[in-house]
This record gives sequence, C-alpha cells and structure tokens, in this order.
Amino acid sequence: MNRYLKLVNFEFNRFFKVYLALIGITILSQLIGVFYEAGNYVSKANHSIYNQLMSKSDFITQYQPMSLVRIIIGTPWFIGPIVFSVAVLLIYVFFIWYRDWLGKNTFSYRLLMLPTARINIYLAKATTILLFVFGLVALQLLLFISECWILQWMVPNEFRIDNSITEIINSEYLFRVLFPRSFLEFLLTYAIGITAVFMIFTAILFERSYRIKGIIFGIIYVFLSIVIFFVPILLQVFIFKNYFYPVELFFMEVVTGLIVLTGAIWIGNYLIKNKVMA
Repeated sequence: MNRYLKLVNFEFNRFFKVYLALIGITILSQLIGVFYEAGNYVSKANHSIYNQLMSKSDFITQYQPMSLVRIIIGTPWFIGPIVFSVAVLLIYVFFIWYRDWLGKNTFSYRLLMLPTARINIYLAKATTILLFVFGLVALQLLLFISECWILQWMVPNEFRIDNSITEIINSEYLFRVLFPRSFLEFLLTYAIGITAVFMIFTAILFERSYRIKGIIFGIIYVFLSIVIFFVPILLQVFIFKNYFYPVELFFMEVVTGLIVLTGAIWIGNYLIKNKVMA
C-alpha cells in the first residue's frame, strides 16, 4: 500500500503544474465573467434609471433580473473553461501512459523495474486521473457558492434573482452530468466514468504490448467491453421487448458494469505484468 501511495503521489506531481493552470483558468474565467456581467448590468441599470429616467420596474421588465443562471446560459465564461479542462484530462488519460515512452531516455524502463507489483503502476495512474476529476468537481461547487455571494454583493436585491445550487446545476446539461441529483446517480455516473478510464488504460496496454497488432486488439477489446456493458439494454430492446422492469434492468447493468471493470483490471494486470516491455 505504501508503494502504491508513493506512485500516486509521483504521478500527481508530474501533472500538478498543468493541473494548477487548469484551476487558475477556471477560477479566473468564471470570476471575471461574474464581475464583468454583474458590473455591466449595474452600469446599464444606473444609466437607464438616472440618465434616461426609466423606472426600476420598467428596466427589470425590459432587461430581466440578473442571476448566476443568466450568466451561465448566456455567456461562455463558465462552460468554456470546463470543456477545456475536460478535454485536457481526456488527453491526459492517454498521455499519462505514453509520456513514459517518449524521448530517447525513456522513463518506462525505470518505472517498470520498480520493486513493486506492476498492477500498482496501473492503479496509481487511474487513481491520479480520478483525483484530478474529483478535485475539479469540488472546485466548481465552491465556485458556485462564491459566485452567488459576489452577485449578492454587486447587484441590489430588486435587480437580482438568487439561484439555489440545484437551480444552477439544472441550468446546464454538463453540470447535471458532473453533479448528479441523487447519491445513486452519482455512483452510477462516476462508476461508468471509472470503468471507461480502465478500459482505455487496458486498450493502451494492448498497443504497448503488441504494437501495430495491439491497436487492433485494443479496438476489439473496447468494442466487446461496450457490447457486454449494454447487453441488458440490447436484450430489452431487441429480444424481450420491454420485458424487464427498470429496477431489474438497472441491477443487470450494474452486474455487466462490474464484469467490464473487473475484466479491464484483470487483463490490464496480465498485460503490464507479462507483456509490456520498456
């Protein structure tokens, strides 16, 4: 366990500067967006009311109250950095492996020769990805709270709608994915994400083990894993014609998901232990 944790710490530190950059971009973009949009709204309200002699009620009717949901939906300040961060992490799912083989003096030899079970390398890389994801999700939740406070500070009550965290999350599909509505949905959503990461890792190890043939093996492996995962739904739609209850279908998906996850780890362990060469 101690060596596994050291590997997690090592992998985390290797990407930490880029991770800090993603955090910085997300914080700056969203806070600048809130300050800019709120300040622009207040300036427009002051100009309309004190210079054009428009009543407060007429201004609110014409321009609508300010809210965090309005900024999220109407501007790219929020979704832009989140999509960028997601894209970088998706790329890093591949780069976290291939970086070890890059350059003349590849690091892969030293990594694979460490006095620890090779599966720890596999699990440490997956754990690092998950830590990065959960860290950004937690950061976004804290930003929502902070941005609500900023709006309350900048925009007077009569010109503002205070959104709850639930309303903010429901305003965008991406937020609904990142912040599931129930604990069960949270487990299901992130379990699928974790399984997908392990599948990609195992497909990469196929390529590292067999090179050109490994690309074909990896594609076949991913395809079969996806088919296995969706077997209950395929049976429900094409063979049994809505025979299963939703609860039964859910538990069948859980079972197939566990099969795919276990298979990914088992095959990955076999490949990194017996086939992958530095």
